[in-house]
Amino acid sequence: MGIVSTLTVPAELSVLAVVLLGILVVALYIVSPRPRPATENEVYYLDAGTGTRTRFPSLLSEPQYVNGKRISLSVIVPAYKETARLPSMLKETVEYLDNRTQREKDFLYEIIIVDDGSGDDTSRKLAVGGYRVMTLKRPRKGGAVTQGMLVSRGQKLLFADADGATRFSDVEELEARLDAVSRNGLGVAVGSRAHMVKSDAVVKRSFIRNFLMHGFHTVLFILGIASIKDTQCGFKLLTRGAARSIFPNMHAEGWIFDIELLLIALNLGIPIVEVPVNWHEVEGTKMSLVRDSVVMLVDLLVIRLNYLLGLWQVKGERQKQS
Repeated sequence: MGIVSTLTVPAELSVLAVVLLGILVVALYIVSPRPRPATENEVYYLDAGTGTRTRFPSLLSEPQYVNGKRISLSVIVPAYKETARLPSMLKETVEYLDNRTQREKDFLYEIIIVDDGSGDDTSRKLAVGGYRVMTLKRPRKGGAVTQGMLVSRGQKLLFADADGATRFSDVEELEARLDAVSRNGLGVAVGSRAHMVKSDAVVKRSFIRNFLMHGFHTVLFILGIASIKDTQCGFKLLTRGAARSIFPNMHAEGWIFDIELLLIALNLGIPIVEVPVNWHEVEGTKMSLVRDSVVMLVDLLVIRLNYLLGLWQVKGERQKQS
C-alpha cells in the first residue's frame, strides 16, 4: 500500500497544478482589460472652424493630405483635469511647431487633445483654440493615448504628457534617432530620464518616491523587461507603421500601458531606441504615489502573465533582425 500511495502523489500534484493553472487563467480572463472598439465620442471631434462634429480619420487608413502635403507629425496629448498645466505646455509646443513650419516648407503638424473624462472646461476651452479634441469617459491615460493614436494622420506620431515636463524641442533628437534605427518604416523612440538618475531632480525627491521607483525597476528586471532603462517617460515617438502595428494590439488602459507598448514592439521585432531628454518635475500630478504604484504593479503582473500564458496574442508579422 505504501508503494501505491507513493506513486499516486505525483499524479495528485499534477492534477492540483492543472486546477490551480485553470483558476489562474479564469481569474486573469476576468480581471484583464481587452481591446475595445471606439465609442461614439471617440470617433468624432468638434471642428472649431465650423462648429460641427466631424469624424476622425483612422490610423489604419492611408495617410491624408492637407493642401497637397502629408502631415509630418501628430502630437497626442492625454489630459485629465489639466486646465492649469496644459496651456503652458501647449504654448511651448505650438511655438516650436510653428517655428519649424517656417524653417521646413513641407513640415505640417496636428495636435490631438484627448480629454480623459475631465468633467471640467478642458474640452470646451481647447476646441475653441482650434485643437482636435476627443472626449472620453475616463478610460485612464493608456486608453487616452491609444484612442488618440488610432485617429492620427501623421507620418510620425508623438505622445506627450500634458504637464510639459519634457522640453518639447527634444522631439527633433527623437526624430533623428528614430530615422537612424527604423527598418521597413518601423521604429519607436523612447524619451528617457535615465541619465538624470544622479541629478538634483531625482536625488532630492522624497525617500518613498525613490524607493518605489527603484522597486518598480527591480520588478521589471525580474520579469525580463530590462532593455529599456526608462519605460515611463511620457514622451515617445513612433513611425506610422509602428503605431499601426502596436496600438490595435493594446489592452492596458492604465499608467502601465507603456510597458505593453514596448512589449508588443519587442515581440514584433520593431527597433526601439532610448533617447535622453531634458526633463523637470512639474507640480500637480494626478497620481497617488502609493495607491497607483500598487495598481501599476498588479497591472504589470496581469500584462506579463497574459502574454506568458498565451492568453493575449500579438497580431502582426515579426520583423527579421538585420
